[in-house]
Amino acid sequence: MNQYSFNKICKKVKPKEKHLNKILLSFVSGGVLAVLLQGISSLLFYEFAFSKEDANLITTFGFIATVILFTGLGLYDVGAQYLGAGLFIPISGFANSLSSSALEAKNEGLIYGIGSNMFKLAGSVLTYGFVTAYILAILTYIIQGR
Repeated sequence: MNQYSFNKICKKVKPKEKHLNKILLSFVSGGVLAVLLQGISSLLFYEFAFSKEDANLITTFGFIATVILFTGLGLYDVGAQYLGAGLFIPISGFANSLSSSALEAKNEGLIYGIGSNMFKLAGSVLTYGFVTAYILAILTYIIQGR
C-alpha cells in the first residue's frame, strides 16, 4: 500500500468534526456565563444596596474563587471540554492557568514549587499584556498631543 491510498483510507474513516456546533456552544456558554455574573452583580447592587463598584468587585472575586475551586476539584477541565472556549474568558482562563500551575508544583514546596512555577504559564500573557498596554499608552499620548 502506498502513501496515497493510505491517506485516502484514513480520510474516509476519520470522523468529521462539527465545528459549527462547537462554535455555537462556546458562544452560548460564554454568553450564559456573562449574563449569570451580571445578574449576580445586579442582585448585589439592587437588592442588597452595594455600590456598583463593590457589587462588581464581589462578583469578580467570587467568580475567580469559584474557578480556582473548580480547577482544584478537576471540574473546570471537564467543563472546558464540553463548553469549549466559552469558559476561557480572560479572567477565568487566567485564574485557571495560575491555579493549575500551582497545583502541579505543590509537592515541591511553597517557594520553589508554587511560588516559582505559578506564573510559568501566565507569565507570557502578563508580559505581552503589559508591553502592549505600554505601547498603546505611548501612541495615545502622541496622537492626542499631550
